[in-house]
Amino acid sequence: MASSTSSPLTLPVLPLDDEVVLPGMVVPLDLSDADVRAAVEAAQAAARSSGNKPKVLLVPRIDGTYAATGVLGTVEQVGRLSDGDPGALIRGRSRVRIGAGTSGPGAALWIEGTAVVEVEPDPVPGAVTELIKEYKALATDWLKKRGAWQVVDRVQQIDSIAQLADNAGYSPFLTTAQKVELLETADPVARLKLAAEQLREHLAEQDVAESIAKDVQEGVDKQQREFLLRRQLDAVRKELRELSGQDGEDESDDYRARIEAADLPEKVREAALKEVEKLERASDQSPEGGWIRTWLDTVLELPWNERTEDAYDIRGAKATLDAEHFGLQDVKERITEYLAVRKRRADRGLGVVGGRRGGAVLALVGPPGVGKTSLGESVAHAMGRKFVRVALGGVRDEAEIRGHRRTYVGALPGRIVRAVKEAGSMNPVVLLDEIDKVGSDFRGDPAAALLEVLDPAQNHTFRDHYLEVELDLSDVVFLATANVLEAIPEALLDRMELVRLDGYTEDEKIVIARDHLLPRQLERAGLEHGEVTIDESALRKLAGEYTREAGVRNLERSVARLLRKVAAEHELGDRDLPVTVGAEELRALIGRPHHVPESAQDPAERRTAVPGVATGLAVTGAGGDVLFVEASLADPETGAAGLTLTGQLGDVMKESAQIALSFLRSHGAELELPVADLKDRGVHIHFPAGAVPKDGPSAGITMTTALASLLSGRQVRTDVAMTGEVSLTGRVLPIGGVKQKLLAAHRAGITTVVIPKRNEADLDDVPAEILEKLEVHPVTDVRQVLELALSPAQVEVAQAA
Repeated sequence: MASSTSSPLTLPVLPLDDEVVLPGMVVPLDLSDADVRAAVEAAQAAARSSGNKPKVLLVPRIDGTYAATGVLGTVEQVGRLSDGDPGALIRGRSRVRIGAGTSGPGAALWIEGTAVVEVEPDPVPGAVTELIKEYKALATDWLKKRGAWQVVDRVQQIDSIAQLADNAGYSPFLTTAQKVELLETADPVARLKLAAEQLREHLAEQDVAESIAKDVQEGVDKQQREFLLRRQLDAVRKELRELSGQDGEDESDDYRARIEAADLPEKVREAALKEVEKLERASDQSPEGGWIRTWLDTVLELPWNERTEDAYDIRGAKATLDAEHFGLQDVKERITEYLAVRKRRADRGLGVVGGRRGGAVLALVGPPGVGKTSLGESVAHAMGRKFVRVALGGVRDEAEIRGHRRTYVGALPGRIVRAVKEAGSMNPVVLLDEIDKVGSDFRGDPAAALLEVLDPAQNHTFRDHYLEVELDLSDVVFLATANVLEAIPEALLDRMELVRLDGYTEDEKIVIARDHLLPRQLERAGLEHGEVTIDESALRKLAGEYTREAGVRNLERSVARLLRKVAAEHELGDRDLPVTVGAEELRALIGRPHHVPESAQDPAERRTAVPGVATGLAVTGAGGDVLFVEASLADPETGAAGLTLTGQLGDVMKESAQIALSFLRSHGAELELPVADLKDRGVHIHFPAGAVPKDGPSAGITMTTALASLLSGRQVRTDVAMTGEVSLTGRVLPIGGVKQKLLAAHRAGITTVVIPKRNEADLDDVPAEILEKLEVHPVTDVRQVLELALSPAQVEVAQAA
């Protein structure tokens, strides 16, 4: 298959601006164009002498540049177009390659061109046949989509490869550049391939466009349907309101009316009206409308000007606290003081001073089970205020406190705002439970977000990230609870007034169990008052030997277990009611005691029965506790000199052991101790309960006493416990937690306690009944400790190795 050229032709040029005519096409042209009219007139003049149809050369002119190939066209008819303008009907015949310009009659441009003769293959190869079938199938598919069924038959009847390819010139989707490419492709098969590729690309684009249009139309139909249904729903509601006698629209949907009717602070009202304006401009389908409605609902639900009247019956409030909680005098006095000051401020018209009201921020720090959480509800009851509990244990996201920005999907206000909203007043009692369990990670530090909440100088202008309007928290009473004081950040602790709850004495536990725990557990066990009575001796044994703790939580569990056992035996017919449970029956009902005091054990079985063991006092997260220190010397033949420490000790406690050993090495001769053993033999100090981490300096004199007992062979008295930091010179330095340690000593059956002299003032915090049962010795020097703690020297006492 090839193409060849014939003899040159001289023809007038009919330029086509941004248009292309292919051979076989019949097109009407407007003769009002000067170039078109000049070419047609020149062709007509030339045709008169020859008697043939006028011939012109149709050449595409793109941006003033003529294409390299044109089409020989014959003027079939001259007349008027459908709009009445003069026109000519021209049929494309064959391709002509443009040559040089020449002269000719008329105003037209004459060019010498060479006709291109196209030769089609004979016979037609199978690949070309398949190409013809493919093109006809593509053209048929496109024409059917346009509804041109008559043209389909005409295309199917075309057998010539060149005519089939040039038929693509009628395609309206082809650009001028694509049509010029078809025109300049002389090879019919190559031209058909090009036309098929162009048609295939257009059909693919058309399929994508139709799919998009279908999706868009479905979305529009859904929106129109939803809009229509909502209109119908509004009309139904309106008819229902008219039938029920209600006039006007539902006020709950009219946010502007609700804001105007609500008693909001001025700045909050302005912010709310701005959001209403945004809502009015937003469309019903806009997601922003939902966010604005949620925000407006939150603002309107907050009790901006709602406050409960404080109960200024000071005596009544004190009586309420005493009735609901036994002991805890420090907290009760602080609440009584707060109410008294509030009453005086209200009497003198000083409710608001400097924009701030008279709120309070208290930190209740103490071991578990002493009643910190339940105390918050009692405080609210005594003050006549609403009570809300906010659990902070495990909170790690700063947004939990200050809220999320409204730009986030599902944004909500923080827990503080939600607590005020839940309370329904601006002056509730908010209990921030377990504030020492707050953590921090990549989402921020919630404890840092609490700084503004718990600062009395700042919280009257608290801003939640969600609300973005000022919220006055200066009238709120915040009660924060914690078990470990050191776990609270120092900056946060500085903003709170610290109240310590160091635990209960044994007598207090008995009163609490009798007056509070037993009645509550009787009801939970389905028993009536008087059906089961527990003797005071049984309660004392439960508190002292079954549950050794600072609080009363385990004591309540033991009472509940005891009552369940009695109830079960009654249902089985093994016991009659009413019944009185004594101390001697506890073992049969709930098993053996778990904590037996050292003083109650056989002297030979006590831990301090051998030299090298001393009893110390410590403070843990569960309150005060008794701590034993054991010391031993290695065999000199092993050569293992030095100090070994075990028991999972912290750095401070390890340093205290080094100080104790150094003191004895330097002052051993003065104390009549064989210090040579300390140089040649390894020293091992162990703290039992090795799974429990221990740290702090307060075991210094305990370790010194244990080593001195080991070297001297004198046992440490069983009834003596001690606490205090030791220095290199033997001075006993002050420590903390004296009250909790003395309570722990009393629970363990200790009768003599050694404390630093400089901690003597802390004894004022210890209950009088505990001090009466303990012999407390304030000391300033380790020598005094050894004189008090070590038993008298015996003849030929074997040292414990």
